[in-house]
Amino acid sequence: MQLYNTADRRKKEFIPATPGKVGMYVCGITAYDYCHIGHARSAVVFDVLARYLRHTGLDVTFVRNFTDVDDKIINRANQEGLSSREISEKYIAAFHEDMGRLGIEQATVEPKATENIPEMIALCETLIAKDMAYATPSGDVYYRVRSFKDYGKLSGRDLDEMQAGARIAPGEEKQDPLDFALWKGAKPGEPAWDSPWGQGRPGWHIECSAMSEKYLTLPLDIHGGGQDLIFPHHENEIAQTEGACNKEFARYWVHNGFVQVDSEKMSKSLGNFKTIRDILESYLPETLRWFLLARQYRSPIDFTGEAINDAEKNQKRIYETALAVQAELAQTKRSGNKLPEDIRKEFDSLVTAWSTAMDDDLNTAAALGHIFSMTRLASRVLEDKTLRKSADAPELLQAFDLQRKVWGKVLGLCGQDPAGFLNDLKNMRLKRGNLNSAEIDRLVAERQEARAAKDFAKSDALRDELHNMGVEIRDTPQGVVWDLL
Repeated sequence: MQLYNTADRRKKEFIPATPGKVGMYVCGITAYDYCHIGHARSAVVFDVLARYLRHTGLDVTFVRNFTDVDDKIINRANQEGLSSREISEKYIAAFHEDMGRLGIEQATVEPKATENIPEMIALCETLIAKDMAYATPSGDVYYRVRSFKDYGKLSGRDLDEMQAGARIAPGEEKQDPLDFALWKGAKPGEPAWDSPWGQGRPGWHIECSAMSEKYLTLPLDIHGGGQDLIFPHHENEIAQTEGACNKEFARYWVHNGFVQVDSEKMSKSLGNFKTIRDILESYLPETLRWFLLARQYRSPIDFTGEAINDAEKNQKRIYETALAVQAELAQTKRSGNKLPEDIRKEFDSLVTAWSTAMDDDLNTAAALGHIFSMTRLASRVLEDKTLRKSADAPELLQAFDLQRKVWGKVLGLCGQDPAGFLNDLKNMRLKRGNLNSAEIDRLVAERQEARAAKDFAKSDALRDELHNMGVEIRDTPQGVVWDLL
C-alpha cells in the first residue's frame, strides 16, 4: 500500500515499524459544539483507513483523543452557566451519537486530555530540564521553538519568515514571539490542576504528545488529522515529542483535505455552517458517508445539493441492483449455456482494480467508480434474458453480493439489507419533499380507477399531477408501482 506522507510530500510504500502491527493516532475534536461536516470527513477518512488496514490483515491500534479542556470550552461554559466538564461531556456524547449514525467505529482508545494531566506535566518537566522549555513567574510554561533545529520540517515553514509576523501579546512572558504555551497558569474561574509551577492547565499541543507516547509505541506508524492541523498543531507536537524523546515521532503523516459549502469556506457568519445533525435531517447517514468518500481524501471537497443528491442516486442504483440480485439468486431454472468469458474476466478485473485503488493512497473515489462498474455489469446480466438464465450467472451474481459485503466492511457502504435501505431512502425523500405516501397511494389508486373506466383524460391529468409532485408511475406486469424522481 502507498500512503502520501505530508512530511516527504510524496507517496511512499506503507511499511509498519513492527511487522503485522500498526499504531495510528488521529487528533480528535475539541468538545465545545456539535460536529460539523469537516469533522465528519476526517472521521470517515480515518475510519476507512483503519478498516482497510485491518482488512489487509494488519493489527491496528487506533487512538483518537478528545480535547476536554480549552479556551473554547471555557467560554462556552461561561455562556451557558455550566462547568467546563459538563460542556465537554455533553459534546463528547453528541460526537459518539453523530459518528455512530455515520457508521464510524470507535477507536481502540479514546482518551480525554483531563485524564492524562500527570503525563503532560512530566513531559513539560523533561523539556525544562533539557532547556527546551521555561517557566515564567506567573506559572506559564513555554516551549523554546529555536531550541529545536528541525522546527518547520512538516509544514515547510521558515523560522525567519514566521518571526516577521510574530508578536508577543500584552501580558505574555514569552522570551521569543515564536514560543508557544505548554502549560497555562490558572485564571479565576477556570479549571486547574496542581503542578510544579502552581495551579494551571495544559496548552493544546502538549496533550497529543503526551497521549500518543502513553498509548502507543514511538515512532507512531501513522499520525493523522485535517490539513488545518499541519501548522501549528502537528508541527508543535513534533518539536515537543522529538525534543523530549530524541526519537522520530511519526513515520507517516496523513492529512485529509478541507470541506467547503457551495464553493465557500464554511462559516457561521456566512450562514453556511453545516453540522452532521443538520445534514442528517434531510439525507441518510450512508449517503453523507458516500459523498465524503467520493473524492480522494487529500482533495478538497465541496458540499452542494447537487453533489449529495448524486451520491443518493448512485446508492439507489446499487441497492436496487442488489435487491434484484437477491431475487434472481432465489430462482432455480437455468439453461446449459455459460456467460461469455469476457463478462466474468471484466468482473474479476474490477475486483482487482478496487483493491488497487484502495492500495493507491486510499483512493476511495476510484474505488467507488469500480463499484459502480461492477454494479453495471451485474445489471447487464440481470437485464439480458439470455445472460440471466445462463448456468453460471448465479456465480457472478453471488460474487457481486460477496463484494457488496466487502464494501460494507471496509467502506461502510452498500452493505445494508437492500430492501431496508431502499425503504429508508424512500421515507427520507418523502420527508425532504414534504410528501405523504398515503396521499400518493390515493392518487395512484384514483388514476387506476380512471384507466379502468377508460377516462384517459383524467388518468393522464393524475399522472401529470403525480409527476409534478416528483412521483414516477410505472405500469408493470405485477401492477402499478410508484417511485420518487
